[in-house]
Amino acid sequence: DYETGEGCNPFAQTGRSKLQNKRASLNQQIIKQMRMRAGAENLLKATSNNKVKEMVLLELSYVNSNLQLLTGQLEGLNSSVEVYQNTQETANIPLIALGLKETKEVDFSTPFKDFILEHYSEDRNSFEDEIADLMDLRQACRTPSRNEVGVELLAKYYSHLPLIESRFFSPSRQTGIFFTWYDSFTGVPLCQQNLSLEKASILFNMAALYSQIGTRSDRQTISGLEEAISSFQKAAGILNHLKETFTHTPSYDMSPAMLSMLIRMMLAQAQECLFEKTALPGIRNQFYSLMKMAQEAAKVSEIYDQVHQSMIQMPIKDNVPLFWSTMSQVKANHYRSMAHYFVASALLDHQLSPSDDEDQQEKTLSQVYDRIPEGRSPLDILKKKDERQCVGKAHIRRAILGHEEALRIYSLCHNLNKLEILQDILKASHQRSLNKFSEHEDEDEFTDYTEAPDIISKTEHKAEMEVPATTKVKVIDFFQRLGPLSVFSAKQRWTAPRTIQLQPQDRDLGFTLKGESPVQVVSLDPLCPAAADGLKEGDYIVAVGDTECKWMGVSEVMRLLKDVDEEGIEIQVVSMMDTNPPMPTKSATFCGNLPKTYSMICLGYDDNDKNPKSHKVTKKSSFLSWGLKNKLKSASTLSLPTADHSGTLPWNKPCPTFPSSSSYNNDSSLY
Repeated sequence: DYETGEGCNPFAQTGRSKLQNKRASLNQQIIKQMRMRAGAENLLKATSNNKVKEMVLLELSYVNSNLQLLTGQLEGLNSSVEVYQNTQETANIPLIALGLKETKEVDFSTPFKDFILEHYSEDRNSFEDEIADLMDLRQACRTPSRNEVGVELLAKYYSHLPLIESRFFSPSRQTGIFFTWYDSFTGVPLCQQNLSLEKASILFNMAALYSQIGTRSDRQTISGLEEAISSFQKAAGILNHLKETFTHTPSYDMSPAMLSMLIRMMLAQAQECLFEKTALPGIRNQFYSLMKMAQEAAKVSEIYDQVHQSMIQMPIKDNVPLFWSTMSQVKANHYRSMAHYFVASALLDHQLSPSDDEDQQEKTLSQVYDRIPEGRSPLDILKKKDERQCVGKAHIRRAILGHEEALRIYSLCHNLNKLEILQDILKASHQRSLNKFSEHEDEDEFTDYTEAPDIISKTEHKAEMEVPATTKVKVIDFFQRLGPLSVFSAKQRWTAPRTIQLQPQDRDLGFTLKGESPVQVVSLDPLCPAAADGLKEGDYIVAVGDTECKWMGVSEVMRLLKDVDEEGIEIQVVSMMDTNPPMPTKSATFCGNLPKTYSMICLGYDDNDKNPKSHKVTKKSSFLSWGLKNKLKSASTLSLPTADHSGTLPWNKPCPTFPSSSSYNNDSSLY
């Protein structure tokens, strides 16, 4: 039951909820300023009075500078990594967690009650508990606890959404329920009436929660590192699922470009933790293990380089906290320097001794380099002491320069300056390289111009996306009392329940039953009393006497009808109304002066249609066929693809969840 997965108390002043509250209030202020800006811009367009124009321009400059301040503060909040780190954290480089998306409360009660009365002809007040349970579950999802229980809570709500959608969200009418979610980077609110935004945002928050579990793990233990690796891989997996499933989310933080970058960042953090896991037991001061660690460090550096590249592309660059891109740049430099340090140690601290396997070392060295320093062979470097010293020191020089660069970049970002721990690690690494260099200093230093080659990245354990089993959990439909979803859904329409008096003649009721639940009347004798009382072929039986039987199969309903005596019994039935909706209305949207047509709704379909022959889709002339009137004989119809009842028909596909890009010609219409 969802009570076990309650959210945190939203008013409990934990570090994270304080952060969420601050973010929510900043969001409110940003919206207010944006409204003022929109108002001022409209006034500017409308007025021709110069004095008014001057005042409005002054007002606009105030609003714009306020907005700049507020977005700066929001970025500062998005950079708060301390809240998400483990409290015992002392020796690890901080990692980045995604903040949860904020949402406004939603009141389902009135719209759902109205729908239950109008659509299902049921007592609107008899479902108050179920509606309250659903709203409690959504409310708890706003503050999930930062562990697997929190993820399960979100997964539970996410699994309820398709059921809610089938019950209450009709393709032909709006429910009047608005879902508002704030962009986690810009704080801009987005409001939609369909459930796609709700589903996508819940998925985003599941990924964000996994990223927070990852950053919070204790990386001083193997088990803590394994938890972190798994959490980041799951975060990447969910973000990838989100990117593939919801392709046209108008919210910027869920755009394909942004999601691709976030997936990269999660995998980079997983790779970094894999590196830490290899290093945790200690790195053996031995030629092969040092070379192996050098390549592992080069791998982490390479991935952070790619993350940084994707963060500085437009339009992502405008919305990613500067702190994030700086952090990825610092790490790319830090781990590259570390790789050079390990190779230097392998060359400077070890000499080739007679007991060493010369061929094996030669092979290892040649695989670490993308090119060998000019005029040398791997064997020269290994065997000749001065060569070995010379190349080793060249690596140390590169390590020192890289660490200096990491420290320089660190000092440029004011949000990073709060992270003393990061600075300590960078300084210690720099000092370690300096010490190594001074150990091997000698007089002929100035004549040595050897440039150390790049180190080829290689890893034994590559971070991969992982789709957690928990994105879908088994849930019991809150509204199952309405009847089986195959029939009692928002897209089906049927008459209000009618009461029919059944009176058997020679123990024959005049019809037979078929189907799972609910059962349907077939082979109705048109002359029997039930038919005279209004029973129709194809009616669904929803009650026999006082017994509800929406969920009963044929045998159970037959049992209820078996003992009907001469007085008869009353049954309640509903008739399905015409399930062929008229063809969706076409509307033309202009895009670059070329009219594009698109239908608002996909063709209606019924999964449970056992008899494909009875399933006709009415054909109407489409825009496309008008121009062909003279060329084709049957010009007024446009034939659909030939029938193939295996369910692969194009109109058997669910509608694309978000309005497709062709339906919008500019971004402003999304908000």
